[in-house]
Amino acid sequence: MRLGGVVAVTVKEADPAPSRVVDEQSERVGARIRELRRSRGLTLVQLAGRTGLSHPFLSQLERGHTRPSMVSLDRIAKALGSTQVELIAAGAPGLPDAESGRADVLRAGEGARNQFPNGEVRLLTRGRRAFDPIEWTGTSPEFGDYFRHSEDEFVHVVGGALLLDLEKDGTVRLDVGDSVYYPGGTAHRWCSPDGSRFHLVVVKQKLENA
Repeated sequence: MRLGGVVAVTVKEADPAPSRVVDEQSERVGARIRELRRSRGLTLVQLAGRTGLSHPFLSQLERGHTRPSMVSLDRIAKALGSTQVELIAAGAPGLPDAESGRADVLRAGEGARNQFPNGEVRLLTRGRRAFDPIEWTGTSPEFGDYFRHSEDEFVHVVGGALLLDLEKDGTVRLDVGDSVYYPGGTAHRWCSPDGSRFHLVVVKQKLENA
């Protein structure tokens, strides 16, 4: 457009940058991690030092811009005096503690969950219960870091096959219908023998102070 010999240029306002939040659950988990970190009087840099995770990654995580692996979630939970299960449960939308003494049906599409590149973990109960049952699926053909936690743990293979590395006790293959129980403090990690999908039900002991 020409006005009085001057060319007027209409500048279109740029659209707002799209949200980088992965999803609402990731945002709620990140908010819970931030809440716990601040309640402990920790900065992001201090939390990074305690977990061995990078400061930028933790910043992205607290804003819901990324999802943690289960190993990363375990490190963060320990550094904050929490548990993986408690942090995952924070992602469920407004679920109060279940009433004691009453049955609670959880449908297939329900339950707090944590997705990661090679799998997903879904909590199979809501609220505070006597133990923590978890559905775990994955396809990773490589072992990650060892998990070590105070709770006893039971693992049952529902589908596929699993290679379970128990460090001092060696590696064992578990097929459909196989189970394993190990006491708290046992170092463990697992993967798929060939990259195909495994499907597990994992039951964690609930500690009195958890």
